[in-house]
Amino acid sequence: MLIGSSRFDHLEQLPAVANNLTELAEALCLPTSWGLPPQNCVVLSNPASNDEVMSELRSAAEQARDTLLVYYAGHGLIDLHNSLQLALPKSHQQRVESGLPYDYLRQTVLDAPAERQVIVLDCCFGGLALGVMAGTPELVDQASVEGSYLLAAASETSYALAPPGETYTAFTGELLEVLRAGMPGGPELLELDAVYRHLRLVLGAKQRPMPQARNRNTGARLALGLNRAFLPGPSVGTSVSSDLASRTWPAPEGIRTVQGFIARLQDVRRMSGLTQRAVSQRSGGRISVGSISNLLTRETLPRTWTAVPTFLSACGVPDAQVEQWHAAWAKLQVEQARTAAAVQPPEREIAKPAARTGGAWRRLTGRVGRSKPR
Repeated sequence: MLIGSSRFDHLEQLPAVANNLTELAEALCLPTSWGLPPQNCVVLSNPASNDEVMSELRSAAEQARDTLLVYYAGHGLIDLHNSLQLALPKSHQQRVESGLPYDYLRQTVLDAPAERQVIVLDCCFGGLALGVMAGTPELVDQASVEGSYLLAAASETSYALAPPGETYTAFTGELLEVLRAGMPGGPELLELDAVYRHLRLVLGAKQRPMPQARNRNTGARLALGLNRAFLPGPSVGTSVSSDLASRTWPAPEGIRTVQGFIARLQDVRRMSGLTQRAVSQRSGGRISVGSISNLLTRETLPRTWTAVPTFLSACGVPDAQVEQWHAAWAKLQVEQARTAAAVQPPEREIAKPAARTGGAWRRLTGRVGRSKPR
């Protein structure tokens, strides 16, 4: 069940939430995901009241037998007892009781006969400026569901989770990307804990709030679908050393420069003992020989992460170490952006010469064209 509030009478509008609901419903119905029939994916957009939400939620909970997933996107409010209230279109910042108490939703999920329960919260906790969503670890603890998995987009108040002008909220946008394109270098199945770790890396690299998760029992092993970017094992007939996976691979720790990053990738290829053609074959053709050559000889940081994990996995680097490489790449990307911003001259300094030129031109034309005092 997908619940979302994008229009509000007394709070900032969140137009991206409407897109979240439409695209997430479509993604969950894909054959590579859960392949849900449309009637099993209930979408409740801008519900008028708590009664409407709870009626639909109880109906969905009663019918679910395998897995019950409840997703909410919109504003979140904190009442005087530090309890979470999910905002509805008529909710008011100074009247937090006008929202849907999270405890209502939580208890209904707990009472459901489904074997597994998942709650995903992409909501703000504070009625701040447009697009700002925030939260604290205590809220995530409060929202925990025993025997299930909770994934919450909660972080510091100084970061925006629904940036104006973007199609989706930051958290759900990255979740949709995982469902559609997969996780390069990730496992064959999109297990919740693997998705959570990936989202933390991606959102952290963009300096956006990092999600939090709480797992009870085996909830972390629940898969949202197939990983479309999964790298299969060696092709039939490809000769690969039996100890490839157990080798001590060059690690990305300590890398400080782009040159060091590329040099360490070259070390990985040499350690694998594979030619560039063999690496391409091991990838199932997902990365060409030319792309490998470009990756290992470039002087700049790869703009996207896609080629690097494919190369590393094809060489035989374990998934856990591929995640370490991702963190190193993300750190370099952030440092490059900071350096570029630091060397960019202030706008007013750029404008000064033009201002002086314009002033001189005005003085000149004033002298030439002046016919009488004004």
